[in-house]
Amino acid sequence: MNSQLARIADREEDYARLGLKPEQIAAWEDGMRTSGDRGSYEWWYFDAHLDDGSSMVITFYTKPMLSPKGPEAPLITVDLDRPGQPKKHLMLHATAEQFSASRESCNVHIRDSYFRGDLHTYQIKVVDEGISIDVELVGQVPAWRPGTGHVYFGEHDDHLFAWLPSVPQGKVTATITENGSSRTLTGVGYHDHNWGDVAMAKLLNHWYWGRAQAGAYSIVASYLYAEKAYGHAELPIFMLAKNGKVVADVSSKVTLLLEDERTDPKSGKPVANRVIYDYEDDQNRYRVTFQRSETILNLRFADMVTGFKHILARMANVDGAYLRFTGTVSVERYLGDEIVEQASDPGIWELMYFGHVE
Repeated sequence: MNSQLARIADREEDYARLGLKPEQIAAWEDGMRTSGDRGSYEWWYFDAHLDDGSSMVITFYTKPMLSPKGPEAPLITVDLDRPGQPKKHLMLHATAEQFSASRESCNVHIRDSYFRGDLHTYQIKVVDEGISIDVELVGQVPAWRPGTGHVYFGEHDDHLFAWLPSVPQGKVTATITENGSSRTLTGVGYHDHNWGDVAMAKLLNHWYWGRAQAGAYSIVASYLYAEKAYGHAELPIFMLAKNGKVVADVSSKVTLLLEDERTDPKSGKPVANRVIYDYEDDQNRYRVTFQRSETILNLRFADMVTGFKHILARMANVDGAYLRFTGTVSVERYLGDEIVEQASDPGIWELMYFGHVE
């Protein structure tokens, strides 16, 4: 592992070059950060656990994740998983002329839908034939980022992948209108913003990522594995807040454990039934455990294209996959070897696998 080939940008000169402040996040950071040119990509993501047991994921993209070399090709994806109902997966495509985004704040429009907010309060509206979704997200934990939020790859910071958890946790009110019938639900949600300047598959082999609420705790946790060209560097990212205040976020103090790992029959990827983040510094020791109960989304990249492109993808041995899970997320706080506090609640997490299994 060569950590010098991939790093989280957190040096003083990194902040200066990017015009950022270590302890202060500005609204423009959630505005559009790329040019939309070939090679760049960007998306604004939202997910929620709702009180009736439903889960919802909405993402606004400047272009498909697998096609950053192309021109702007905006789209929206929606995943609804509701108890007792078939899973719903929507993909709403648009032209470049049907897309706009502000550089001053999060204010993204695709066709008749929008994703807008100010690092605290967001409105998301998705309109499609036969269904519309209206969401309000109100932050309960302040916007946060690991260092500058930029991960650089290469000896000379040649490429980047950037990430801003704009709302690590917030209160959600969602109204779903389908076939003329409306239902309003409440729950807990999350919003983040990602962008980069080259296809992620060139930089990253795979990652685990998850966010959750567990009692008074809010969790955002990820573990990135760089591709072979970048020394298979491992990049932990971790934030734990209690009652809206960050109590642990030094990523270098995190260890990842993967337990009960098995090969998923559809994707062929190793999937851990327990993903565990251990955090320890001089004052605190925490263990956060993601215990899988269900896989709610399982997509192979080769199946995300059709026709001749699908044949080419299979011939090129494209075997990337994206899996999304639900289950129980628990937090344990230790004094020495003794657990002095624990809490658990439902959560959502994912395994993104761009490359081949090493």
